Amino acid sequence: MARIRPMSDSPPRKRREKRPPKPLDSVRLRDLALAYVARYSTSTGKLENYLTRKLRERGWEDEAEPDVRGLIDRYVELGYIDDAAYAQSRSGGLLRRGFGARRVSQDLYAAGIDEHLRAQAAPDEAAKRQAALTLARKRRFGPFYRETLDPARREKQIAAMLRAGHDFDTVRTILNAKSEDAAEEWAAEAHEEEF
Repeated sequence: MARIRPMSDSPPRKRREKRPPKPLDSVRLRDLALAYVARYSTSTGKLENYLTRKLRERGWEDEAEPDVRGLIDRYVELGYIDDAAYAQSRSGGLLRRGFGARRVSQDLYAAGIDEHLRAQAAPDEAAKRQAALTLARKRRFGPFYRETLDPARREKQIAAMLRAGHDFDTVRTILNAKSEDAAEEWAAEAHEEEF
């Protein structure tokens, strides 16, 4: 049974105002960076963006200029940040969720991964096909759709797969597959071609 509070003539309490956070100094900046790399898998670009944003929001109170780049370089040297490992991990995670090569490349670019490492983390043909198959199965596209596929719904499926980063030939092949088995065979062919 809910308790009913009696109405009061007193004014509502004011909430205590939040104090603005202290401006950063070299110790606070180092602590922020360390907490960030301890909590998140990150790249040098993402950490630099984070620290720059915090400096913009909170300000700086030390006499010397903030050495964001030096701090990041030190964490790379200590092994707290590894752009190559981040790129491989992020690429694999996106592919397992059904995203295509273009979307993987865009994500790594946004994380500040350089072109050479993005090229190394780019999926091969077998991974591209498997990612397309995963997305089609998960979203019930093409042969995984249980009802009659009308042209408007087919166009929406094509658009969704293109937005997910798959190239048009891959999208067309997976959506034109006659059955689930045919789609799975198409994806498996790329694995066989590698060996």
